[in-house]
Amino acid sequence: MRVRRVRIPDLAAGPRTLYGAEAHHLARVLRVAPDDPVEAFDGSGRRAAGWVVRVTPDAVELHLDAPEANPADAGPDVTAWVALLKGDALAGVVRQGTELGVARFVPFRAARSERPTLTPAKATRYRRVAAEAAKQSGRAHVPDVTDVVAFEDALAGVAAGGTRVWVADPEGDVPVHAAVADWRSAGTPPLAVVTGPEGGFTPDEVEAAAAGGAQRVRFGPRILRAETAPVAFAALALAEAS
Repeated sequence: MRVRRVRIPDLAAGPRTLYGAEAHHLARVLRVAPDDPVEAFDGSGRRAAGWVVRVTPDAVELHLDAPEANPADAGPDVTAWVALLKGDALAGVVRQGTELGVARFVPFRAARSERPTLTPAKATRYRRVAAEAAKQSGRAHVPDVTDVVAFEDALAGVAAGGTRVWVADPEGDVPVHAAVADWRSAGTPPLAVVTGPEGGFTPDEVEAAAAGGAQRVRFGPRILRAETAPVAFAALALAEAS
């Protein structure tokens, strides 16, 4: 039987009554019934098995077992630093990156970004996309989508704390398979994958990244689209580390 998943921020063993959006989704969309199995997750990496006790017009009553760490969220800490993209392309990056296991997303302004920031509505939408993708993919950790930062602040942020930094560069001197092998041999420390906008990084941005200790990593003989690059690099890293 299919197990329905529901997000409950403060997980605890015992009875729990849900109202609002999560209750509506369980009752009206997934059409749960008494004794149906559920899996609750808190968005921070824990999950709890349980079952439906009762369904009423405005609530769903559950019983949950003791929370535990979710194995689907085990693995290295990979952050996707993504230049602001046209239209709604960032939604696809967040959705697919969440499914793959990316820990967080940091949108930033690059010199060739065609938009300066995200509207509050867009930021809220992307966080909702991350939550929905986590629910669908079996994760208990919902990746954060941070506020927009400047490229210079992105470089300063990823250089701290021993984070390994890859800057996607079609002319980079490190092929991605070599970068992955080097990262694995170092014990898969926190990794930041930094990808540019539709027009790519400027030479000054690439030089600044390299001067800050980033590896200029190329994917292969083909140039990836701006919305493809962060997903492709994260997929290779996370697949090799699993």
